[in-house]
Amino acid sequence: MPTFLFDSIVFGPVHSRRLGVSLGINLLPVTRKVCSYNCIYCECGWTPDKPDSKEKLPSRREVGDALKKKLSEMKEQGKAPDVITYAGNGEPTLHPDFAGIIDDSLALRDEFFPAAKVSVLTNGSMLHRESVREALKKVDQNMLKLDSVFPDTVRQINQPNVKTDLARYEEYIRELEGRFIIQTLFVRGEYKGRTVDNTTEEEITAWLEVISRLRPQQVMIYTIHRDTPLGSNLRKVPESELNAIAQRVNRLGIATSVSG
Repeated sequence: MPTFLFDSIVFGPVHSRRLGVSLGINLLPVTRKVCSYNCIYCECGWTPDKPDSKEKLPSRREVGDALKKKLSEMKEQGKAPDVITYAGNGEPTLHPDFAGIIDDSLALRDEFFPAAKVSVLTNGSMLHRESVREALKKVDQNMLKLDSVFPDTVRQINQPNVKTDLARYEEYIRELEGRFIIQTLFVRGEYKGRTVDNTTEEEITAWLEVISRLRPQQVMIYTIHRDTPLGSNLRKVPESELNAIAQRVNRLGIATSVSG
């Protein structure tokens, strides 16, 4: 099983296909994935069935100290990040001090690189927490996952280990007052004897209806780029097809970016 885990709190900067020069922040353990989803395409591998009580999340102070040290080094080197990105080894909003960490990060960003954006990549599963929603309202880019609007497809591709409800998800997203980006990964393949394909006309039509209602700032359309837990059983969607999907989003008056 391919697994790619970040081995520190702060990593990079790296050049992101979607974000530019990105300085990453990992709020999760460095030895295992911690997530509320178990996506079949995740570069971090499968989500372990049971938590490891010996492993602790980095504290708010540890995160702040690590970020300050790295930003100070980059300032001295004259290397400015385009974005400070919360991603890492799973779902960042699971951290109990997520809101406070965001406040600290915004202050450090303003001190060292005021032009940089602060972004959070999230599957949205913790949006039911008011503290998470309020924190996300403060950042520059909220990138929310929406790989399908059909519960069966979500269970197949994302395999959430928490309750999911699209109607409630839409309500919580609207509370972000338009300050969000939708990310959708399109993929094809086979898993557990079933076809995987969120690019069918039925899937795309229903997905577009939700996109039209949500009115995100942008929709990021992409496909697999690195190894996945399923290896050759998952396949990239051709960039030409991704562009065709993007054009349909554009006709709704919504901006898109495509990464093939």
